[in-house]
Amino acid sequence: MSDPDNNERDEMLKVIRTTQDRRQKWQEEGERPLWKNLSMIGALGWLIVAPTLLGVFLGRWLDSKLGTGVTFSGALTFAGACFGFFLAWHRMNEK
Repeated sequence: MSDPDNNERDEMLKVIRTTQDRRQKWQEEGERPLWKNLSMIGALGWLIVAPTLLGVFLGRWLDSKLGTGVTFSGALTFAGACFGFFLAWHRMNEK
């Protein structure tokens, strides 16, 4: 059987090593340039906006064809925003 204290200790050591590695990398490479940070913000914004707008347009089209009021517009707008935030989250955790 594994000891819970050893598992916690191993996790803590892993976190400490990761933090030290990140700090060392930052000291060697320095801070990212401003233009890279701005381009990342823009790319993340479009990752959220594009699926949301696609949901809006598809929902409006379905609502007009089926005469359902705003049922599909609301649902697909929400689904598009959720998908966009998922894409942005995935992109941010890539690096």
